[in-house]
Amino acid sequence: MENRYASHPEAVRTFNTEKLRREFLIEDLFAADALVTVYSHVDRYIVGSAVPVSKDLVLEVPLQDIGAGYFLERREIGIINTGGPGVITADGESYEIAAKECLYIGLGVKEVVFRHRAGEESPRFYFVSTPAHHKYPTVKAAQEQATPSHLGSISSSNERTIYKYIHQDGIQSCQLVMGITELDPGNMWNTMPAHTHNRRSEVYLYFNMPEDAVVFHMMGEPDETRHLVVRNEQAVISPSWSIHSGVGTSNYTFCWAMAGENQTFDDMDGVAMKALK
Repeated sequence: MENRYASHPEAVRTFNTEKLRREFLIEDLFAADALVTVYSHVDRYIVGSAVPVSKDLVLEVPLQDIGAGYFLERREIGIINTGGPGVITADGESYEIAAKECLYIGLGVKEVVFRHRAGEESPRFYFVSTPAHHKYPTVKAAQEQATPSHLGSISSSNERTIYKYIHQDGIQSCQLVMGITELDPGNMWNTMPAHTHNRRSEVYLYFNMPEDAVVFHMMGEPDETRHLVVRNEQAVISPSWSIHSGVGTSNYTFCWAMAGENQTFDDMDGVAMKALK
């Protein structure tokens, strides 16, 4: 499991492109028949993927890295499938997970297994795990069961729908908040005007992008902005002090996950457009 350490905003002001990407961008996240995990010291996320093709994959990491007897001994996890239909087994109970469906698994589940359904396109399970203090039940949600919010307009190139899966009024969790945002065709901007939320950090996974498409992900302090060039199925770690916005060469979808002081989706510190530099 790769470790990513927290960076002070004053240090980030001095980063070149290579250093910025090394600190905040997860480039090689999905691999066939592999469990890929990244441990971020920003709010103790574990970000990862499981792509079972020819074999089952078990959710496990070196136990010395988390100081626990098994992965979910003191953690919870949210999983979203970005590929073909697959199966996730949690302590022997199986859940069929299709594209853009979400499965939350709470603290105390000892064995999680990712499976490819024979004859189908391989699933691509993306997950985010955070520390937990209370056991909540395992819950599956299809996209039509998520709480939708339609925002933006074609005139500002940001017409989009936000689907909330794990949140205060949806799937219950200790601190994890998770969902998907889909941009309508012809729209390219997300989360602009920008904001920060000093009480929570965030992780973005961009997907459903053409091979030759990119998203310019805006980050940094509002008066010291930087950008990352992000491609399909790459993720960005966004500290609480950083804006997190993007513009693509075409429309795209992204999965967002938050953790920190609270679970209030609208707890944001807005940044006026004239304040951006």
